[in-house]
Amino acid sequence: MPVLSERARAKVNLTLRILGRRLDGFHALDSVVAFADVGDVLTLTLGVPATVSVYGPFASAIEGENLAARALEMAAAAAPGLVAGAISIEKNLPVAAGVGGGSADAAAVLRLLRRANPVQAAHVDWMTLAAQLGSDVPVCFESRACRMTGRGEILNSIDGFAAIAAVLVNPQVPVPADKTRQVFKRLAAAPLTGPVPTAAPNAWTAAQAIAGGNDLEAPAKAVIPAITAVLDALERDTLPWVARLSGAGPTCFALTATMDDAYAVAMRIAEHHPSWWVRATILS
Repeated sequence: MPVLSERARAKVNLTLRILGRRLDGFHALDSVVAFADVGDVLTLTLGVPATVSVYGPFASAIEGENLAARALEMAAAAAPGLVAGAISIEKNLPVAAGVGGGSADAAAVLRLLRRANPVQAAHVDWMTLAAQLGSDVPVCFESRACRMTGRGEILNSIDGFAAIAAVLVNPQVPVPADKTRQVFKRLAAAPLTGPVPTAAPNAWTAAQAIAGGNDLEAPAKAVIPAITAVLDALERDTLPWVARLSGAGPTCFALTATMDDAYAVAMRIAEHHPSWWVRATILS
């Protein structure tokens, strides 16, 4: 039986501005996103019933509906003739962590189905399906450095993005099931007024990332206090490079000058905080 494979890379919000609350209840944002070389691994086995199974270190942490299963269902409904099969997910990323693990899995399912159906794929609006699944799914479908605006569905590739060495750290503490809702409630963004940006910068550098910020960082710290300890640990090891929250957290990242520096930082943090999830990586 033919088997296809896709990586669901961790999403990192290098910058994240919340521009205001839209009339439809979503928030308008402006975020520069890159992807790590760590993530989940999905396989699609063709010629067998369409199912989704999960294994790996974080499989048991998934609660409620698996977004990957929802992606499989929505694609089948949108294009009934698509050839599908059994999806297997090696869950290597922490769940509800601010690195788009569930969104990346759903996006990888869509990419697998697109590859498995080269003829029918041209007649499927994959990006619309991605946007219907969630605000982070379109950028995860692209899985490359982008500037995203709107509520996440407007994407512009970043020209000349230079890969950046980084360290990802998650404190592995319990998070509320409605973490993101609580974070946005504490943010209390004002109603959106005026035009929002849609154009991509011509290039993006580590210096620009350092100059940015994450508007969700302060409210996320209030919801998940352990974020403060993670950022303190990263800042002690990486100054003057940036340490920042990704998305609504609790995963944080630090940018470093080289991969050797990233490995050194990761080793020190893992030694002092053995219960934390720590990875040195390249963002691209």
